[in-house]
Amino acid sequence: MKKNSLLVLILFIHFTCLSQTRFLFFAGPQVTSARYVIKDVKQETQYKFGFQAGIGWKIPFELNLFFAPEIYYSLKGYKVTLKEHAFPPSIFAKNNNTTLHTIDFIPMLQYDFGSHPAHLFIKVGAGIDFVFSGREKFDLSTGETIDQKMVFSFGDYGRFTSNAIVHFGYETAGGILIFGHYTYGLGSLNNADGGPNIRHRIFGVSIGKYLNRKKR
Repeated sequence: MKKNSLLVLILFIHFTCLSQTRFLFFAGPQVTSARYVIKDVKQETQYKFGFQAGIGWKIPFELNLFFAPEIYYSLKGYKVTLKEHAFPPSIFAKNNNTTLHTIDFIPMLQYDFGSHPAHLFIKVGAGIDFVFSGREKFDLSTGETIDQKMVFSFGDYGRFTSNAIVHFGYETAGGILIFGHYTYGLGSLNNADGGPNIRHRIFGVSIGKYLNRKKR
């Protein structure tokens, strides 16, 4: 009887939490770059336009605090002018223009400012991105221009980087939300010994919609 009661209690909690979970779809443009350092010397970088689109969850945790993980596709990259030289991309490279296609997974905590259906909110979290494809184009001091796929290995670029992310936005009573986001790279894109330290810098705006109604 005790085991059956415990099982019923667990199932009740599980389905209660599931019924209160809200699913989110979002997408929007972003501006991307990187903090690029070679031998402690910061290199000049420029921003590129990108895009992100994905899904998220909103799971009640405590009062106005929620667990809100996200998984999304992100188009990002950077342009850099090189004063110092290192591999990758090449010890003869004068610049580099990269385009990265990644899948990002970010466990986040969300806090809603107020209990009204329409409210401001903030999300913070840290997670990883996986680069499934990348391309780079750079000029050499010899006068050649190289346009190639990026190589990912323990001695080249890395497929995984870590990032910290913050969102600040507004949700309407109808479940539509708009938010600004900023990504601060914690881990370097480069794996090569003696190579550059490359950390993402991204900011953008996205619009989203919850796919199920908010439970009263």
